[in-house]
Amino acid sequence: MTAREWIRADETAKDFFARTIAERPPPLPPPLHRVPLRAGNVVEIVGPSPSAKSQILLEVAVNCILPKDWKGVSYGGLELSVMFIDLDCRFDVLRLLQLLKCRISCANGSNREHKEEMSTTRKEYNDVYDEDLIEVCLMRFRYIRCYDSFEFLATLKGLAVELQTSRTKLCSSVSFLMIDSIGAYYWVDRASTSLPFESSSRRTFSLQSVSETVVNEIRNVLLLHPMLVLTTKAAIFSDKGAKHDAKSYSFRKHYTSETLHETTMGSGSENSLYREYMPSVWQSFVTHRLLLHPCLDRFSDVVTSGQVFVAEWLLPLLGTRDNFVVRDDGICVV
Repeated sequence: MTAREWIRADETAKDFFARTIAERPPPLPPPLHRVPLRAGNVVEIVGPSPSAKSQILLEVAVNCILPKDWKGVSYGGLELSVMFIDLDCRFDVLRLLQLLKCRISCANGSNREHKEEMSTTRKEYNDVYDEDLIEVCLMRFRYIRCYDSFEFLATLKGLAVELQTSRTKLCSSVSFLMIDSIGAYYWVDRASTSLPFESSSRRTFSLQSVSETVVNEIRNVLLLHPMLVLTTKAAIFSDKGAKHDAKSYSFRKHYTSETLHETTMGSGSENSLYREYMPSVWQSFVTHRLLLHPCLDRFSDVVTSGQVFVAEWLLPLLGTRDNFVVRDDGICVV
């Protein structure tokens, strides 16, 4: 290769920026609005049960599958497809439909303020639902249920083909991958005995090998189909004294300055430590982490009669907390 061939431009500056600069996703609903999230980020939503983890996924899903405009009415949606992988097997399709209808009714009500006096009965209120609109929105929502780690790995293996099929049918690419919840099979895989296979060349089935395969498969999918990954995970909380009482190395190795987080679960001295239990290969793969937990102080009784939840970012570490409640029409910041 000559010097002239080496310095010759392969593409113009316009083509370079079009190839390297990815469009930033629109702002997400609370409590994910604090941090700018881009395609390729892996967000882990951690919290005990219940702490509205799945509710946040449904809120984002509804915001994505709704259209921007439909028959002259502005719904403020993103018109994007969502891939939802249910590992917890507790997906509530009725709750998804309820949130979707609430958003549609709210938009229709804002567009028909001059007809509010005429819509006095519940029947008239329900008539604003457009079945064609609901069908179009639900077509953008792809749902997959897995019952064990083998089915989850098989799903990830064929995820690239599934995403391409969805793109062909819906004429739009999947922009959000949601996994609820990533630690559903942790204890089963950890308790499983690592039995060798008939062939010595195959890897043994273990928690570490499963986690490595999951991370590699998701990473490969993101290379072909850049999208934002949202996952939920059940949290483990322990007393402060447990940090010093651990005897085995397998238990102590999780209690490091990077994996422990102290948070106030209630009033007074009810302090607890959030302990990370997922393998390090998954911890290093996560780019953002949001911690949720119930608020048990008087703030819950003063502001609302419902349960108040607290959201705080651990990665990146922010100094602010968001208090929110879950209502029939979705999440409301208080």
